[in-house]
Amino acid sequence: MWRHPCASRRSAGRPTLTWEDLTMCPKAKLLVLIVALLVVALLAGCPKPAEQVDEGAGQIHPEGPQLEPTGDPIKIGAIFSVTGPSAPLGEPEKLTAEMLAEQINSAGGVLGRPVEVIVKDDKSEPTEAALAAKDLINTEKVVAIIGPSTTPTTMAIVDICEQANIPLISCAAGAPITNPVKKWVFAVPQTDIIAVAKIIDYLKAKKITKVASIYVSNGYGESGQKQIEEQLPAAGIELVTSESFGGEDTDMTAQVTRIKGKNPEAVICWGTNPGPATVARNMQTLGLDVPLLQSHGVANAKFIELAGDAANGVMLPAGRLIVESEIAADDKQKEVLSRYATDYTAKSGKPVDTFGGHAFDAFHILCDAIAAAGNTEAAAVRDAIEATKEFVGTAGIFTYTPEDHNGLTKDAFVWVKIVDGKWKLAEDEINS
Repeated sequence: MWRHPCASRRSAGRPTLTWEDLTMCPKAKLLVLIVALLVVALLAGCPKPAEQVDEGAGQIHPEGPQLEPTGDPIKIGAIFSVTGPSAPLGEPEKLTAEMLAEQINSAGGVLGRPVEVIVKDDKSEPTEAALAAKDLINTEKVVAIIGPSTTPTTMAIVDICEQANIPLISCAAGAPITNPVKKWVFAVPQTDIIAVAKIIDYLKAKKITKVASIYVSNGYGESGQKQIEEQLPAAGIELVTSESFGGEDTDMTAQVTRIKGKNPEAVICWGTNPGPATVARNMQTLGLDVPLLQSHGVANAKFIELAGDAANGVMLPAGRLIVESEIAADDKQKEVLSRYATDYTAKSGKPVDTFGGHAFDAFHILCDAIAAAGNTEAAAVRDAIEATKEFVGTAGIFTYTPEDHNGLTKDAFVWVKIVDGKWKLAEDEINS
């Protein structure tokens, strides 16, 4: 029978082992110590409580209490076209950026610090965008800038950000913004390079071989037109004629009349509102009854409002956001799209649109990069943006590389069609 090592110390009147016996026995002392250490080790290995805050990431587990961010705010600059012709883009972008700042701060901020978004209105003017960028960099000392809303206003500040070594995440789609790659400049919309490639897929599927184009005479329209001129002939599609219009033109009857005279089988229009809506109305009035394919620059409710009945039947490649309710539940973007659409509509009372989504993507990519960098040093934040992999946003799933500062592929697009004044998913159209 096993006998305790100190059993010989017991007296006949003490049949049981006492704590005194244990503490007097060296071997027993060792045994107690070992047991105590095992208990401590087991407790240390237990999971942390659900309310534990991940230090440095500014992320709170949803089950736990939310901590107030403290310290100096992290200043993020934002330049949007809140007024002027491009206001339909800039208004939802501004609202989205401000909404996200509130949400992030209510969840503990970034790196435990509050986020402050400083919005500047460039009034849809490149010169105003340049002034805003200089003020944000030199006076406000922002960590980075998101926006501007359009290609011309973005191109006006690219060199400013490059020279100041300040990260810029643009909300505009023109290819020259990120092609060729610039060290400090990134973008979140799908580029016109992949938009034209998507349109060519449609033209080939429909066996359309003669196309006309009409574009706005600014950086966005000219960039899209350049891709049309380069990609269509390479795909065996004839560009029978091209026309342009000014950003503030209110009638394109003359241009559309000349296009009709060339007998195209389809028309591609490249621009942002209001011009493309006018083109749609003019085509309807003149009886130019061929498919009108718009760029993703009109993917918001304003186009339908401005074009009226002429919007029906218009098709374009767009991100999944404007047809979020029709996106399959197992789509990788579904959760993000639904959450943003719900939050935006609750905040604004308006339906979600593509352009607010660009601000959503830019803001989150930047905040994630600051958290990943662990500080607000511009170079570290830039490197962290470039290291973004498989970020699920509203425009697509982003993977930036040193060679690609847009991070999206043609798969970021779906086909949408306007039916009875509403956006409808139209992926089946390409095969019908």
